[in-house]
This record gives sequence, C-alpha cells and structure tokens, in this order.
Amino acid sequence: MKIATFNVNSLRARIDNVVAWIERAEPDVLLLQELKCETAAFPREPFEARGYACAVVGQKSWNGVAILSRRGIDGPVLERLPGEPEDEQARYVEATVAGVRVAAIYLPNGNPVGTEKYPYKLRWMARLKAHARDLLARGGPVALGGDWNVIPAAADAADPSAWTEDALFRPQTRRAFREILHLGWTDAFRAVDARPHQFTFWDYQARAWERDDGIRIDHVLLSPAAADRIKGAWVDRWPRGQEKASDHTPLVVELADD
Repeated sequence: MKIATFNVNSLRARIDNVVAWIERAEPDVLLLQELKCETAAFPREPFEARGYACAVVGQKSWNGVAILSRRGIDGPVLERLPGEPEDEQARYVEATVAGVRVAAIYLPNGNPVGTEKYPYKLRWMARLKAHARDLLARGGPVALGGDWNVIPAAADAADPSAWTEDALFRPQTRRAFREILHLGWTDAFRAVDARPHQFTFWDYQARAWERDDGIRIDHVLLSPAAADRIKGAWVDRWPRGQEKASDHTPLVVELADD
C-alpha cells in the first residue's frame, strides 16, 4: 500500500497539478491538506473518475483535509480531532483503508508566536497526543500523515538559525512532537532515510526552491503494527518544480500488504 501526504495549498487552484501527480505516482491512499474549499465544493469528479473514494472535511477559504483511496474507505470516519468540541477548524479526518487506520492532519502553524495562535497549536498537539495514545491502545496498523508544521530537528532545515523563534521550530513544538513519537510511533521517513536536508516545503519567497532552502514539515507517523510493514519512504520533489506548484511536495510511504 502506497500512502502519500500532500499539502496542495488550494486544491481548486492546483487541481491539474494534483491530478497529474496521481497519474504519475499512483498512490493507493492520498492524504490532502489545505484544501481551502468547503466540503460541498470539493472537486470529487477527477478523483472518482480515477477510482478514488473521498472522505472530505472542508472549510471556506481556509484549512481543509481529505483522504482519497483506491482501496475504498471504511467507517467510522472521524471528522474532527477529539478534545475541544468548540474547535471548528477543518484540520483532521480519519478512516480505515484496507485494514489500516489512516488520518489526514493539518496541524496549526502557530505563528505569530505572541498571539493566541501558538497556544492553540500546543493545545492541538496535546489533543493529538491523547488521541494517538488511544489509537495505539486499540492496536492494529495506523498511519498519521499530513502537514504537521513541525521541523523536528536542525537537520530538517537548510538554515536552522532562520527558524529559531518560529512556531515550527520552537523547543516547545519539537518537544510536543517528540512526546507523540515516544508513545511508540515511528517517523516513517526517518526510519529509512537518515540523510540531512531532505525537505518537503520551500517558501515562494527569495527563490527558496531554486536554492534548495527548504524544511521538512510533512510527516507520516506509523504505529508499531504499521512500522513493521514499511518497505520505503521518499520525498517526491517533481510536483514542486511544476508551474503553479504548491509550496509543499508529496511525501510517500509504502507499506507491505498484510
């Protein structure tokens, strides 16, 4: 099973890019973030025509996540992260695909740090930790994939000093990410590729893509039962080099079939 995560940075604006990539890469499961459209406005037709079932949680102009699957989608579908009922932001969707529980995550950015956005990010991560613990307790293979908005270590940034005070790299953020990992989750990419400077995001400014001035903030975390099945993990840089590209590029994880 090939599972990919891709922050598309406005799906309707980049639908041709996304369709071109899935035809090229043929993921079995595609986890999308930053749809920037309401659920009813999600462009299902190009994906359903290519055999993908869709579970979508959208929001007007902001956020939005989806699971696309060529192996069907089984319930129950969880459409929000537990723990804060008043949180209306469309940042989490979870379902079962061929016996693997998968989630598409769009973790809050948290900037500017001196505003309510950073405490919200840390609360969201605490909620995710609690839910991740519950998922492990249930057993079975699980993949939590998406735009985590976390730079885990200095090796995951071309210029770590430029991110010192940023919400993506602050010590509290990295600590919260490690706390989730230490529950028993595996960073799929790092399990198979220890090379530094392997990035999934390059800003549109200052020719960051051309200079390879990137960061690694898109991750797939695997439960032990899923990590035992890992065959490979890689960043596909091809989409970032295309016209009208998202500032992110896909991360792909391949699991052996059970």
